[in-house]
Formats: sequence, structure tokens, C-alpha cells
Amino acid sequence: MKKILLGASLFVLFGSVIISAQGVAGFNLDLNSFMDPDGFSSSVNLLLALSVISLVPFLLMSTTSFLRVVIVLSMIRQSIGTQQAPPNAVIVSLAMFLTVFIMTPTWNEVNEMAVKPYKEGRITQKEAMELGIKPLKGFMLKLAREKDLALFLEFSHIKRPETEENVPIFVLIPAFLISEVKAAFQIGFLLFIPFIVIDLIVANILLSLGMFMLSPAMISTPFKILLFVLADGWNLIIQGLLVSFR
Repeated sequence: MKKILLGASLFVLFGSVIISAQGVAGFNLDLNSFMDPDGFSSSVNLLLALSVISLVPFLLMSTTSFLRVVIVLSMIRQSIGTQQAPPNAVIVSLAMFLTVFIMTPTWNEVNEMAVKPYKEGRITQKEAMELGIKPLKGFMLKLAREKDLALFLEFSHIKRPETEENVPIFVLIPAFLISEVKAAFQIGFLLFIPFIVIDLIVANILLSLGMFMLSPAMISTPFKILLFVLADGWNLIIQGLLVSFR
């Protein structure tokens, strides 16, 4: 739980750069405050800060390993053909905690570089944001493909950065997202192959026996589940996912 709060605190820190401590303390629900310039400014700042905090789930999904993990887990369920087993809630929960496990080293680095110094008053909010985003950028740069980065750099109409570290975050995040989607689909394709083979074998056997009215899925699904269990499939898939982020 401490690691989850640590990761979420980074994005709250990014949102807090919009609002000052004096603005929060001066906020009240009196409508007359909106007529006063200072009150209006602090009220708008608070609304903006709350809006940024509401985007935390989207930031967690788009800048971490969550996207690849949840797509792969969904595809393995589809390839087995079990429909709603495991249910969506289990898949999302497993993906979330795997994301926490994978991202913990990055979040620890953010905590040491930005969160702790900011809490101790040694750096400003702006400096904390600049330092805290570096580990996340390093994580995304490691996984984003150069082709995807070049695509968004071309359409952003900005000067090409001299180094990868200078790539703007608004260019890096979409490049990272489509790179993760491609990687997840590549893994999913490989997961489908053995189960398709089982479907073809069962369908050919039923056809040769003349059982045209019997659905091959009714026979192949138990065999696919048995194969997956005997091969310790969940362990192998999770191991492969963890290795893919090294």
C-alpha cells in the first residue's frame, strides 16, 4: 500500500504545481470570494488542481506498464476461450499489482530525487516536477520505439531534440503508448498459436468422426485449460511480462 501511495503522490505533485499552499488555505465557499481578484485566482487554482488530480488514473495507465500487462492478460483469456474466467475485475487487479511491482524501482527513484527534497523544502515545486519526471521519462524512453518517437516528433512541428532525454513529454507519452500496444499484440499473437493448434486438431477429429453438429469449442476448451494448467501458464506468462520490462 505504501508503494501505491508513493506512485500516486508523484502525479499529485505534478498537479500541485498549479496551486499554491496560500491558495488552498484561502479558499472558501463564499460566492463573494469569486468577485475578489485574489479569491477568484485561488478558487480557479483549486478547481484546476482538482481537475489534474482526476486525471491521475489515466496518467498511471499511460505512463506505466499497466497497458501492456492488461492487454496480454485479456488476450490469454480470449485465446483459451473461457469467456469470463477470470473475470475483468481479477484481470484488472492482477494488472494493477503487477504494475506496482514493475514500477516500484522507478517510483523509489522519483521519491529520492523529487518527493523527499520537496517535502524537506530543499527544492521548489517546479524543480521537483522537473526532477521527478526524469525517471519516468527514462522508463518510457527505454520501451518506446524510435519509429514511434519519430512519427510524433514529425507531426509536432518542433525542432528535433539532440538527445532522447530532451524529447518533450507530450511527444513521449503517445509514442510510448503505441509502442506498448504493439508489444502487447506481439505477445498475444504468440500466445494464440498453441491454442489454435488444439482447436484445429479437435475440429479435424470431429470432422473425421462425422460429428458435424458438435461444436469443436465444447471439446477443445477443456483440453486448452488442461494444457494451460499443466504448463503452469500463469507463472510463465507473468515471468515473460516481467522479463519484457527489463
